[in-house]
Amino acid sequence: MAHMGSATMKVYAAASYIVVILAHFIPTATAGSIDMSTAILIRVDQSGIGDFKKIQDAIDSVPSNNSELVYIWVKPGTYREKIVVPADKPFITLSGTQPSNTIITWNDGGNIMDSPTLTVLASDFVGRYLTIQNTFGSEGQAVALRVSGDRAAFYGCRILSYQDTLLDDTGSHYYSNCYIEGATDFICGNAASLFERCHLHSISTKKGSITAQHRDFASENTGFVFLGCKITGVGTTFLGRPWGAYSRVLYAFTYMSGVVAPAGWDDWADPSKQSTVFYAEYKCYGPGADRSMRVGWSQNLSSDDAAPLLTKDMIGGSSWLRPAPTSFKRGSTIIKPGSKF
Repeated sequence: MAHMGSATMKVYAAASYIVVILAHFIPTATAGSIDMSTAILIRVDQSGIGDFKKIQDAIDSVPSNNSELVYIWVKPGTYREKIVVPADKPFITLSGTQPSNTIITWNDGGNIMDSPTLTVLASDFVGRYLTIQNTFGSEGQAVALRVSGDRAAFYGCRILSYQDTLLDDTGSHYYSNCYIEGATDFICGNAASLFERCHLHSISTKKGSITAQHRDFASENTGFVFLGCKITGVGTTFLGRPWGAYSRVLYAFTYMSGVVAPAGWDDWADPSKQSTVFYAEYKCYGPGADRSMRVGWSQNLSSDDAAPLLTKDMIGGSSWLRPAPTSFKRGSTIIKPGSKF
């Protein structure tokens, strides 16, 4: 590496951390012993015909140090709750039917750790087909979703707020076909995360920022990768700015509308970070993907440099991402697919 230029060294380091991350985020032995095809079913229904009327009550009913898949099926409705999934309750799936009619909402702001509508501290969590929103507004930090557990995945969710919408805090995470909306640093944190086919919508009327990835040290195996995503908005936005000096973000095969600022990236008024961040793009398209006016400290990756960053292996996903269960049980009764719950 002695003869590499600084840009090449950054790419080499970004690819190398994939190998480390695979070893670091392997699930515990308990995950391998769980039957992934069958889950305990808990129903949440505001009308009273389910097991619980509130989502938090359903989560509270799961035993500490849970060792079975638990599927909490949330019937359509607007649930005005501030929800926490505790660290000692792994292997929970929280699922609506579709995000348009299954809404979790709260109104709190001012503190990035205390304001979230939904906080996930547990490992091996799955969220499906939910809207998760914080309606606090534009006057400060107001997190809709905080993800601080390891091996968490979200499918088809809508995550809505203004500032710090998604606190992608710590752990390895996967987001698929999610809609994420905000204005200021609306995807932030220090997780190692892959966003695949997600829609990122900026509601900033001036120069907001989509990401504020918080990586303070070169030794940290974290970063955000956006693969096959779409960026839209109403004003102008940067692709990212560095919360930490070694902030790391890549957009690949992503459609960028004209809302993306021509410079692309912002150094958050700290030029010293320009030499340590890893901000890159690969085969993006659309009017906002024009790199002719990009800042010189961002990178346009080659195919060889991008390849190791463009699979689920970058989060160790092949060892922990799980399909939806194919059967459910209530007590000792197995409910076959297609049966009425």
